[in-house]
Amino acid sequence: MLLYIHGFNSSPQSDKAVETAQYIQHRFPNLPFIQPQLPSSPKEAMALLCGIVERAKAEGEPLRFIGSSLGGYFASYLAEIYGGKAVLINPAVKPFELFDEFIGPQYNPYTDEHYQVLPQHKFDVAEFNTEVIYRPDRFLVFLQTGDEVLDYRQALSKYHCCELHLEPNGDHSFIGYKNQLDKICEFLKIS
Repeated sequence: MLLYIHGFNSSPQSDKAVETAQYIQHRFPNLPFIQPQLPSSPKEAMALLCGIVERAKAEGEPLRFIGSSLGGYFASYLAEIYGGKAVLINPAVKPFELFDEFIGPQYNPYTDEHYQVLPQHKFDVAEFNTEVIYRPDRFLVFLQTGDEVLDYRQALSKYHCCELHLEPNGDHSFIGYKNQLDKICEFLKIS
């Protein structure tokens, strides 16, 4: 199974998500590929993700994750708790430190959803923090120094012991992402 986890205020319709889905459908049409729309509540999002992972694990499927931004934060937690391999794209490291600036009404342009980020969400998302990466061999991390949303140096510090792909410039979307899909699938042992 390959589980693609989108970031905050995003969706399976984001550019990276669509590029990943098209690539997998073309190259590996028999691979179980799951790309859920996450609820805006961190606890509900993690409950959905854990349910998917637990079903896949019960069926004996290898666990593979691609997570972007907040999705990378969630993918780190899932890989550390359940096992498997994870590819992180400009991952959030301490998203709970950023939640204060988002508290209040939000709008997701992909889903046309209006929702609220509540003060409690800051504490809820902190519950999924993996302060230490115990199995660095499970992670491949892609960072671009021009990320205008997250400080790439936090991820560089946290994942320093993992396989890292650091590029100068770029942005939070990770410019040239689709050019990395071969390397991503090789790391995830998809064949």
